[in-house]
Amino acid sequence: MNIRLPSQYDFLNRFSRLVLVSILSNLMIPLASLVNTAFLGHLENIGHLAGVVLATLLFDYLYISFNFLRKSTNAMTAQAVGRDDSKAVLLVGLRHGLIALGIGSLILILQYPLQKLGFTLLIGIPDVKASGIDYFNARILGAPAVLLNFVLIGWFQGQEMNRFVLLMSFINNGANIVLNYLFIIQLGWASAGAGLATALSQYLTLLMGLILACFNIQWQEIPAVAQKILDRSALKATFAFNGNLMISTLVSTSSFAIFTNLSSAIDTTLLAENGLLMEVVFLSIAVIQGVGTSTQTLTGNFKGKDANEQLEQLLKIALLTSLLVALPFALVSVLFPQTVFGLLTNHTEVTKSISSYVGWLIPFLAFTAIAYILDGYFIGLTAGQTTRNSALIALGGFAPTAFVAWYFHSNHILWFAMSLYMVIVAVTLEVQRQRLSPSTSCQERDTGITKA
Repeated sequence: MNIRLPSQYDFLNRFSRLVLVSILSNLMIPLASLVNTAFLGHLENIGHLAGVVLATLLFDYLYISFNFLRKSTNAMTAQAVGRDDSKAVLLVGLRHGLIALGIGSLILILQYPLQKLGFTLLIGIPDVKASGIDYFNARILGAPAVLLNFVLIGWFQGQEMNRFVLLMSFINNGANIVLNYLFIIQLGWASAGAGLATALSQYLTLLMGLILACFNIQWQEIPAVAQKILDRSALKATFAFNGNLMISTLVSTSSFAIFTNLSSAIDTTLLAENGLLMEVVFLSIAVIQGVGTSTQTLTGNFKGKDANEQLEQLLKIALLTSLLVALPFALVSVLFPQTVFGLLTNHTEVTKSISSYVGWLIPFLAFTAIAYILDGYFIGLTAGQTTRNSALIALGGFAPTAFVAWYFHSNHILWFAMSLYMVIVAVTLEVQRQRLSPSTSCQERDTGITKA
């Protein structure tokens, strides 16, 4: 017997396809990271692994913080698709590509002072820092490619070109694993090899992305669109939206950075333990983000079409899906900690006490699943100010709690601080959502973006 769902649920097939592709695409990133961690974790000197964990904090700021380029490109492209405006779709991609190229080039120019400042602020013993610096110096070379890939992936996602997103992710992470094996295991370059492998894989991904984009551009529209790229009012609105997303992302990234840096301040072994726990967190977050990105895409599309009646149903489905796909990671880790973390390192001093903290993955990932979906919902509406404010409020609860954890050298309090951050984000976003009706024009109120 065929059961006909109400018309407001007609998006379910699209949502399922988007989620599946986004999850597969996102999973490749932490899976590659897990493989790289396993390569480094089985080297005789555990300092190489600890150094990469420490140096990755800097790239969380330099790269993950600029992931707003993917989010904003996705949301604005999806809204343009919803309006059936092909020129606006192209304009979003070109404008964001120009911004990404400028920021990436600036990072390359400033790489030396960024390295000096970063490792001055980071806490670690000299050998760990030395390994981290080797990793940084190699990986930073891929900066322009990383940011341009953010834009290309967001542009493809906004148009629901799922196979292109999956192909780029496959090339990126497949190349990363192969090159890591070559540079770390075969050539013995340790942390420097891990950084170089990551940088080179980004340029291979960029090449594929540009080829795919060239076959999907209406070239006859380029002259008319090019004249609008530097339109002052449109640029102002774009930078306002991106600026709010950047602040939100920086705050979120800072919470993870503070967590890792305080772990290092407490104990080097604890740093490695929390680093392994975070590998599970990032694997789960990759799945959650797959659902969140799909929510963001369809929210933007429905907003562009003024199909506001579908927004509420979309959010309910997305929240349920996010929880169902996120929690198994925590449960498997809690039930089989020695098996899970034993795959990542053979250093028993790291794995023997990890069971004491693994239970924190359950509340942390549950509220992370909720927070990321609500965040994606508001980004799809181009309500960047809302996501910015929720992150700032959450930081106000996280920071003092993390300080208490450092003062008492308590890893349990440190994990409570991380969980508290996600709780506050989820609650503040939900309160704001309850205040707004789906018909409220968030994009006009929040950023002034009404068209690309």
